[in-house]
Amino acid sequence: MSPEEFRQHGHRVIDWIAEYLTNPSAHPVLARTRPGEVAAALPSSPPTDGEEFDAILQDLDDILLPGITHWNHPAFFAYFGISGSMPGILAEAIAAALNVNAMLWRTSPAATELEEVAVDWLRQLLGLPNDFRGHIQDTASTSTLVALASAREATGLDIRERGLAGRDVPPLRVYCSEEAHSSVEKAAITLGIGRESVRKIRTDDEFRMIPRALEEAIEIDRSAGDRPFCIVATLGTTSTTSVDPLPQLAAVARRFGLWLHVDAAYGGAAAVVPEIRDVTRGWEQADSIVVNPHKWLFVPIDCSTLFLRDPEITRRAFTLVPDYLQTPQGESVTNLMDYGHALGRRFRALKLWTTLRYFGESGLAARLREHIDLARAFAADVRRDPDWRVEAPVPFSTVCFRFTPPGLGDADTDALNERILEAVNATGEVFLSHTRLNGRYTLRLAVGNIRTEAGHVRDAWRLLRDAARNEQPRQ
Repeated sequence: MSPEEFRQHGHRVIDWIAEYLTNPSAHPVLARTRPGEVAAALPSSPPTDGEEFDAILQDLDDILLPGITHWNHPAFFAYFGISGSMPGILAEAIAAALNVNAMLWRTSPAATELEEVAVDWLRQLLGLPNDFRGHIQDTASTSTLVALASAREATGLDIRERGLAGRDVPPLRVYCSEEAHSSVEKAAITLGIGRESVRKIRTDDEFRMIPRALEEAIEIDRSAGDRPFCIVATLGTTSTTSVDPLPQLAAVARRFGLWLHVDAAYGGAAAVVPEIRDVTRGWEQADSIVVNPHKWLFVPIDCSTLFLRDPEITRRAFTLVPDYLQTPQGESVTNLMDYGHALGRRFRALKLWTTLRYFGESGLAARLREHIDLARAFAADVRRDPDWRVEAPVPFSTVCFRFTPPGLGDADTDALNERILEAVNATGEVFLSHTRLNGRYTLRLAVGNIRTEAGHVRDAWRLLRDAARNEQPRQ
């Protein structure tokens, strides 16, 4: 493509993006396509000769866009309502043009040093002590994997070199609440520790890990000859966004000499809002913390930050430098490839730095504050209706709730709530998801999109009530 053609098509692409982001509500939030429909509309073999870019853009509109679930839609309330802001999107385009691999400092010094600066800016915005050092991974799952690998390295069992198989090594145990994210188990699978070594600790009425139950589990495992090595606390669980009692869990970690990892992938961003920062109290005692700027800080996915109290342990766990990656003697620099299993590293720091600069501390805090207010207003509406119940605390911007009309048993109420969710999502106006709390089917509304306004939340509540009236069994 010639520079002139690139300029011409580039203008069209930017115009396309601008128009899309100006009115994402023009599309149904949830894709309406059937399984296999998109693939069936595309050729089964690649073209022999190159095609015009115009034709590619046309297929984007005609074939791909109908199969997109629009995470940038202001009424996307499912899972965690993420969004990519315009400044971050522009930075992502620039990063794609530069196409650097930030594996070594020398392969792009600015990419490495900007990552160190931008992540430290984020550390300051979150109020974390300055003895934490951070770097960027792709997702929280990867950050948790790296954190658990670091915790395993800290045991001194030399697993990096000698492995686990064929050795007289006691079973390693990691502890998390029964509400913890599945990434903890996936990390245990990947690291060869196994799912059975993940001890899921009971939670209280607010879905928080019970410290005494944790202590009891550790004591039982130690008595059996097992090797406890890591506690994973959660600041904003996936189902309810509950916050584990971090100060007490930190005390347990200190008592038993265990690594404390805090999964704050979603909730950690709330520390940007000064008046609710106290919810993070205790996380400063952790050994590692994950916060995802792509979840609630408007950075396009993927961008997960992992903060480490002692990054040398992580470097020791992962560094492997063949001749072709050797750094010249006397060059004292950070090589980001040493802090995870990936060698190639995208220039993710550019979109983080750009977003933080564009909005600033006050701009980010104002938007998060608004999201929290919208969620609490929605929860208040739910509480005012006697046939609806809020099922969990609302510390951030996610509400768990359930339609509970009188006269129905749990199974029938579960089925009714499932039908309500399907009916609401079928409208295309909003998209919500669900979870199970205490075994009961529970609806979730998560506010997190930068374009969400009060009207979108009110529309969701209207659609939910309409669906409840239509789906409720006739007496």
